[in-house]
Amino acid sequence: MLKDLSLSAVVAGFVAVLVGFTSSVVIVFQAAAALGATPAQTTSWVWALGLGMGLTSLGLSLRYRMPVLTAWSTPGAALLVTAGAGTGMAEAVGAFMVCALLITLAGATGWFARVMDRIPQPLAAALLAGVLARFAFDAFTSLQREFVLVFVMFLAYLAGRRLWPRYAVPGVLLAGVAVAALHGQLHFEAVQWRWAAPVFTMPAFSLAATIGIALPLFVVTMASQNLPGVAAQRAAGFDVPVSPAIATTGIATLLLAPFGGYALNLAAITAAICMGREAHEDPARRWVAAAAAGVFYIVLGLLGGAVVGLIAAFPPPLVLAVAGFALLGTIGGGLAAAMKDDGAREAALVTFLVTASGLSLAGVGAAFWGVVAGALTLFVQRWRA
Repeated sequence: MLKDLSLSAVVAGFVAVLVGFTSSVVIVFQAAAALGATPAQTTSWVWALGLGMGLTSLGLSLRYRMPVLTAWSTPGAALLVTAGAGTGMAEAVGAFMVCALLITLAGATGWFARVMDRIPQPLAAALLAGVLARFAFDAFTSLQREFVLVFVMFLAYLAGRRLWPRYAVPGVLLAGVAVAALHGQLHFEAVQWRWAAPVFTMPAFSLAATIGIALPLFVVTMASQNLPGVAAQRAAGFDVPVSPAIATTGIATLLLAPFGGYALNLAAITAAICMGREAHEDPARRWVAAAAAGVFYIVLGLLGGAVVGLIAAFPPPLVLAVAGFALLGTIGGGLAAAMKDDGAREAALVTFLVTASGLSLAGVGAAFWGVVAGALTLFVQRWRA
């Protein structure tokens, strides 16, 4: 591990965690509030999710020597905000455990891996590019809010790619922090450093919670999170065993559900930061980025009480710019792979556009519908051709 260790990989892991927490932790808080969580239980959710993501990311990356990053289910949290209203915490925990068993079965039986094996590579690459495109859009539209900050970061990115490609992203982060500090936009004084304490909730199982929470949570987690997660790995050239990885996230969710770990899954957007060339020029050494992210997740989980303050310390345009610029290379690689095959180019384009549009139908996110639209396009083009 020490031989593969590099500053660029560690910084990529830090950026992945920064982006992962700041982009959606508010939704997690809203989900906990919808279920009637107390402040102590909400802190326990952060503890459980941080440890779950950290231990699974670190363990899987060490096991396979490939960048395997996990995340909480963001669409699952959004689902809980509405579907969980009126449900008690005990019944919700029971639903989390049912969902965890379904995720574990999906991995252990291998059926999810068989589904992924049927998705053509151009569609998988287009799916990845579409999932990540929103972050690039957000990075450049942030120029409207904080022109000086984001423009300096963009110049740092261009200079970094030209002069020291391995350290382009660390340079962008340092430039952003320096400009934000000069303008008084960093507020670490609001951080309250205290350990998080886990709160156990005895699960209660009911048919209503199983149908209303567990099944929809399972569907959106598999379709909107694990599907693009596997696509991201394959588009980056990492053939991570799908079934054991999915089963691991299911088992971790099952163990942590009573403490607030509602659903863990493979990451796509943050994982792309760890799998790109910005993490390391040598793909064989990029696993350190995901392992480092796992360590950072564990630290944030243990310091759950400080998470809110840490998130507020960085100005949002800085986080958006770091994420967007760090993903430019991966987006470009995905588009290049998606458009390379003339016979599948239009289907890949449809996949990319539907995914990038942010379309959501029946509570299922754009990643799933992008694959459906692309597959339908490919089927019509090739049927009896």
